[in-house]
Amino acid sequence: MNIVILGAAESGVGAALLAQAKGHTVFVSDRGPIQADYKQQLATAGIEFEESQHSLDKILAADEVVKSPGIPEKAPVIQALREKNIPVISEIEFAGRYTRAKCICITGTNGKTTTTLLIYHLLKEADLNVGLAGNVGFSLAEQVIEDKFDYFVVELSSFQLDDTHDFQPWIAVLLNITPDHLDRYGYSLESYAQAKLRITRNLDGNGAFIYNADDEVTGKYFQSAFLQTRQLPFSLHHRRDVHLAGYYVSEDVLCTNLAPGINEEGGVEVNTANSPLIGQHNRQNTLAAVLAARVAGLETAQIEAALATFQNADHRLQLVGEINGARYINDSKATNVEAAWYALDGIHQPIVWIAGGTDKGNDYSSLLNLAEHRVKALICLGVDNAKLRTAFDPIVSHVEETQSMADAVARANALAAPGDVVLLSPCCASFDLFKNYEDRGRQFASAVEQLQVPK
Repeated sequence: MNIVILGAAESGVGAALLAQAKGHTVFVSDRGPIQADYKQQLATAGIEFEESQHSLDKILAADEVVKSPGIPEKAPVIQALREKNIPVISEIEFAGRYTRAKCICITGTNGKTTTTLLIYHLLKEADLNVGLAGNVGFSLAEQVIEDKFDYFVVELSSFQLDDTHDFQPWIAVLLNITPDHLDRYGYSLESYAQAKLRITRNLDGNGAFIYNADDEVTGKYFQSAFLQTRQLPFSLHHRRDVHLAGYYVSEDVLCTNLAPGINEEGGVEVNTANSPLIGQHNRQNTLAAVLAARVAGLETAQIEAALATFQNADHRLQLVGEINGARYINDSKATNVEAAWYALDGIHQPIVWIAGGTDKGNDYSSLLNLAEHRVKALICLGVDNAKLRTAFDPIVSHVEETQSMADAVARANALAAPGDVVLLSPCCASFDLFKNYEDRGRQFASAVEQLQVPK
């Protein structure tokens, strides 16, 4: 078969290597420049490629095209393929043809990475033979070449679910659906929701669908009657209107029941008190992850032990230090109001809040009540802090500004008392003072480390 790969980053190069390993003729085309390490991989494998252009004559000669999730449907090259009725699939679809492993797949607007990493950690700590793939930065296709794992835990964005057709997860997890990336879906929330719900389309009686019963958009568009698989809804509350598979019986104890509605008394309790995860959204992520681990056969003791040793991805409510009894938390990934709301809501100690950056048309009104009751000081870290000051000056007793991370952390240190939390949860993009949110988070962690070093 003549297979063309569009896009030569992690997923594209992985798909190219898998296609070659399975005996196909492969050509890789990227409209932009290809990173040096990916170019080296292709050259070493002897795979033909081009960069900074799309040669349509070669692309339209394909029997099948595997496209990068970053390429939108409206791109001219995709439109040309559609006109010729040449099949276009995703890397995930392609990889799924060649693996015998059971795939646990996680999607949702928020919380995907944390939940994916937590499920992977729980299974790995229980000595299951498990791999990690998808949107967390590891190509599923490349790992399928060896296909040495019994399980894969796969984070899937809506873009990766687009152009899947026959791919079959064993367990599908849907955390939530909130408006995001709507420009890719004709500014239709329903179209975006249906893209997320593609994760369920090939589930069968051997698998399970774990979903958030508290999420309104999921409830609106999920047609549960048509799904031929085990349905395991979870909620932060013990609700009487839904046969729940997972819910909390107290702040630190959750209950799972893998046969909801059939065996209402069959719940198994799991203590989460030793988990380092912070906030209500992480209680939801933990519920979803524990349910997946239970379906995979893990016992309570295995789950509780592994929860205590989990380390989340950097820049997501990450504890980076403690100085004079105050904890410093890096939540640089919180580039929008909703993410910052989760952080403020999840911390119950007095907060010295570092926020600011490039405003993306933010409406801060949803944060005002939390800020009034939990934030003792706000340090605005941005080139232009006028909008932040207008919103929070009237309700936060101490507000000041700086344009240096080192200064922001030093001022926070001066303002924080023992028992307080210094929280970097910017609410904004990072591009006014930093390269990206990772750079912002690293500078925060570095500044905290400098203060911890004895003078």
